[in-house]
Amino acid sequence: MPKKQSRRMRELLEKVDVDKAYEPLEALNLLKETATAKFDETAEAHIRLGIDPKYTDQQIRTTVSLPKGTGQSVRVAVIARGEKVKEAEEAGAEIFGSEELIDEIQKGMMDFDILIATPDMMPKVARLGRVLGPKGLMPSPKGGTVTADLPTAISAFKAGKLEFRADRSGIVHVMFGKASFNAEDLLANLKALQETIDRNRPSGAKGRYWRSVYVSSSMGPSINVDISALRDLQSEEAA
Repeated sequence: MPKKQSRRMRELLEKVDVDKAYEPLEALNLLKETATAKFDETAEAHIRLGIDPKYTDQQIRTTVSLPKGTGQSVRVAVIARGEKVKEAEEAGAEIFGSEELIDEIQKGMMDFDILIATPDMMPKVARLGRVLGPKGLMPSPKGGTVTADLPTAISAFKAGKLEFRADRSGIVHVMFGKASFNAEDLLANLKALQETIDRNRPSGAKGRYWRSVYVSSSMGPSINVDISALRDLQSEEAA
């Protein structure tokens, strides 16, 4: 049986015209209006692309640097060896180590949001694939989480850099701030996400690339965003 909607959700759904593609700023103001939970809800984007990720030339996995940040603290773990471990500590990583950290993670320790590894440790990190893969935490060069430049990577992820990928059905699910952000800051982050997805269009993507963009707060209804209007906006950097 389908789950019965709460009265709160029914009331919120009445505020959203399901047949309308909203102008980006209008959609984000509506997202804020429908974020009525007792905590600061996350702003989420759900973007359907015209790709079939079962083909290697139609996959997307990359990072975006949100200009207004994520609105949340990020715990970074680093797997390295020798002086690089101390470098990770000094750069602000909460968790750092070598083989012993790999063993802890294999036993179930997951007290981090981002895992960075130096290239020389990847052969050993590879055995964590079964543990980290399903959670999207496996370090990868494309995701910027396999690097020898630990200070730059750590500071970037703490400042608002996010890794994302399309799921099996070609949909990108990514958070882009908090409902407490003003609508203009949310728009700057959403625009950065859109531009990143356009820059990283897979070579095998044919036909219409953008199919739909919906935004919502973590406990709120989905709001359809006018894709053309979003792509036509000028970014802060261009301005």
